[in-house]
Amino acid sequence: MPDTASADASALRWAWLPAQGSWKYHLLLAVVGVFLLGPLAGLTAAYMNFALGFFVGGQVLAGLLGSAVTLGYGADGKHGANYIQTAASSVASMSALGVLIQAMVWMGLPQPPAWQLVAYLLCIGMFGVGVGMLYTPILVDRLRLDFPSGLAVANILRALTDPVLLRRSVAALGGGVAGGLAGGLLASRIALLGAIELSTSTFGAGMVVGARIGIPVVIGGLLGWATRPFFVSIGWLAQGDPFRKITFLVALGIIMGAALVDMAIILWRAQQNFRARVPAPPQADWQRVHSVRLALWVAAWGAGIVITGHQLLGQPIGFLLLAIALVFVFALVNGISVGVSDSNPISSAFVVAVVLMAGLGLKDPAVGLMAGTVLLVSTSVACDMQQDRSTGWRLGTNRVMQFRYQVLGILVGALLAVAFARLFMAAYPVLLQDQTVMKAGEQPAEWSAAMTYKFVGVLRSLTDDKPFQRHAIMIGVAIGLLLELLRKWLRPRSFVVDAVLLPSPYALSFGGFVNLPTSLWFGAGSVVSTLWEMRTRRKGGDGGLPQDMSATSLVGGGLIAGDALAALGLGVMGLLALTT
Repeated sequence: MPDTASADASALRWAWLPAQGSWKYHLLLAVVGVFLLGPLAGLTAAYMNFALGFFVGGQVLAGLLGSAVTLGYGADGKHGANYIQTAASSVASMSALGVLIQAMVWMGLPQPPAWQLVAYLLCIGMFGVGVGMLYTPILVDRLRLDFPSGLAVANILRALTDPVLLRRSVAALGGGVAGGLAGGLLASRIALLGAIELSTSTFGAGMVVGARIGIPVVIGGLLGWATRPFFVSIGWLAQGDPFRKITFLVALGIIMGAALVDMAIILWRAQQNFRARVPAPPQADWQRVHSVRLALWVAAWGAGIVITGHQLLGQPIGFLLLAIALVFVFALVNGISVGVSDSNPISSAFVVAVVLMAGLGLKDPAVGLMAGTVLLVSTSVACDMQQDRSTGWRLGTNRVMQFRYQVLGILVGALLAVAFARLFMAAYPVLLQDQTVMKAGEQPAEWSAAMTYKFVGVLRSLTDDKPFQRHAIMIGVAIGLLLELLRKWLRPRSFVVDAVLLPSPYALSFGGFVNLPTSLWFGAGSVVSTLWEMRTRRKGGDGGLPQDMSATSLVGGGLIAGDALAALGLGVMGLLALTT
């Protein structure tokens, strides 16, 4: 349940701080979140995406640093820190997506003027904000998914702004941060740890969700690893390909199949309530949003995507409309994935969208890139919103105000996405070289750009349609549909049935998105967490901590935060080294 502060915030705050709710208060938070922490995290995220092909979204890190600014407000400072975190992580996530411009360069496509790209990205980001808010009542309020990073941020903000909770939780939280920081730094320096793909944040996310989620993830990874020879034998994989090159399509289908069942149940219950005139459960003031205004927001920015995409960038309206429609599917599918496993397969949404468009006759890679951008940016923004709203749900933070801070973050992030992309490619000409046509020995070691590589690879396949990719998605839909129907019918309660025989499709699918070591680290963290919780219960509980601030979730959240700090440090050091 969300916690509320009953103390008088104005009496508790440090005298020099502006009063909560005043324009000076919001100006302070906006400056810190949007113009200080946001660009810092955005620079790191952009560097990581160019150098590695993945990035740290920044929710946990921004929450940790933001709480230092709002500490002087006492326990109520957690709301201000949540606003800072919302804005900063939005800036960071948008900034990282400048790799789309790199993909244009690799494919030899003409680059539109910077202002046109900013306008297009801005419309997509704002549309994603609206769609994310539309799904908040389903994913956060009704399904009440864990959202591991969202839970970690909530725990950190409460612990760092409440003296009582801080005294009870500082050892677990601090130990987790230290362990995550050490693990993140050592994994980049010690070859053995790199070889086993140590990820303290993945281990920490497993600790947050527990074994009922972690074990299915391991099962999914093992199934992918075991079926790789079969996929090679039927031509769906080439010899030497990782299994996730095809299983991510199956995994997305599994999520979609399970989501069909859950959405059908939600709609059926809504219809029953409407017929029976059952009133909706009352919402607290901080939860309320104006639904009509939200629908108009989504419609207006959706129209903005079509207008900027067609009038400024010359893209066909039909495929832009298809991309917009697919956002409503993948914002839900990816949102569930984030809620269960903390993984947002945004690049997978891009790839699947392009595959589906190819099935409808698309042959132009430039159109595929621009339409796929709608999926990539929107699902990234929408799922970030769910993480932020899950934090706000636990803290009782005003959703409308969170929405406004995210909008401000998207505005600045759209500018920085183009600026950082142009900056990096101007400073390092090696980023302009198309790695998809390079031999293994020619690949630049310091700039692997895995996300760009994936985008360009699937776009080039538009001239060589592969129907088996669509078949893989449909197989996944059937598996997810069957699993979720059986789970709803049998309602498994025993651990073996719930986690092994009929595992959650959402958790099972995560094993298809990542390499096997990642699944194993996630599962290991979940098993450690469950065993720890069992031992704690036998000894009489967590010493008065709230239910969602157990020692395991605090340690797990600390590991995520520590790993994020390590990623920030390594990213900044790497960038500084390359500029000297």
